[in-house]
Amino acid sequence: MGTFRAFVLRQTGGRFSAAFEDLPQDSLPPGDVLIRVTHSSLNYKDGLAVTGKPGVVRTFPMVPGIDLAGTVVESSSPAFTAGQSVVVTGCGTSETIWGGYAQMARMKAEHVVPLPEGLTMVRAMGVGTAGFTAMQSVMALEAHGLKPGGKPVVVTGAAGGVGSVAIAILAKLGYTVVASTGRAEEAGYLKSLGAAEIIGREVLSGPGKPLDPERWAGAVDSVGGDTLAGILRTLAIGSSVASCGLAGGPKLNTTVFPFILRGVNLLGIDSVRASNATRRAIWQRISADLPIDKLDSATHTAPLSRIQELGEQILAGKTRGRTVIDVNA
Repeated sequence: MGTFRAFVLRQTGGRFSAAFEDLPQDSLPPGDVLIRVTHSSLNYKDGLAVTGKPGVVRTFPMVPGIDLAGTVVESSSPAFTAGQSVVVTGCGTSETIWGGYAQMARMKAEHVVPLPEGLTMVRAMGVGTAGFTAMQSVMALEAHGLKPGGKPVVVTGAAGGVGSVAIAILAKLGYTVVASTGRAEEAGYLKSLGAAEIIGREVLSGPGKPLDPERWAGAVDSVGGDTLAGILRTLAIGSSVASCGLAGGPKLNTTVFPFILRGVNLLGIDSVRASNATRRAIWQRISADLPIDKLDSATHTAPLSRIQELGEQILAGKTRGRTVIDVNA
């Protein structure tokens, strides 16, 4: 039985360590589907994990990387066959399940999805958990009545992975999209994705009244904190915000007025516990409604050998769009 290269996190005596190791294949955790991994991606949670920040990894040793794409080597599940191209996104990977920063992975069948038609493995990882979460957010807003043609939809953390994909999807679907960002230099990039207007993050995160003028038909928020509070007090009557991140902090200081006087909805987006049927439905929408040219323009590829450096960059807000990780480089 051969070995495979993996980026392994360990904790010994309370001390964190991270290093590349050659592991025997039988060291992989149990599962139904053995996958030869070709690509992974970089998400905010990956940045936390690979730099040793608390809050993500719950068991050690851990192979991080919450996304992976590759080819099935063998499967004990009738749902998958050897040679099939598959995708896994954030299902507890990098928390309690070994993830994609390795050349091999073994997963439960319930977490694996066939590679969607029309997507390569690189493009699927260009989507990754961030893009999956963006589409899940859009679908939640639609389920609560969002339709094109009304007030704008605001997307926060716009230059990040979730924000970039959300803008591209919403613009293609016919919405007027306003991008909220703290990086004014990214205005050209955001407009190329389909944003009609760019606003500074302080517009939403600054102080306000319990209710401010109605401005948004909906929102995709990956920031949380004061930004989410600002969205809630400026949502139109009966509209919703999909809350899917906390880059700006986990605390929410708001009032009940948006809920009882405007009937707005705060929609929590949990991509980790999505069922396999839900995952397949979200990927189907991604393959239909995410413009490939916009995805390509928002994606670049980097080697796994740079993962700690890249982790520091995403935590510092210095990345743009989506970073695909070549696990063999």
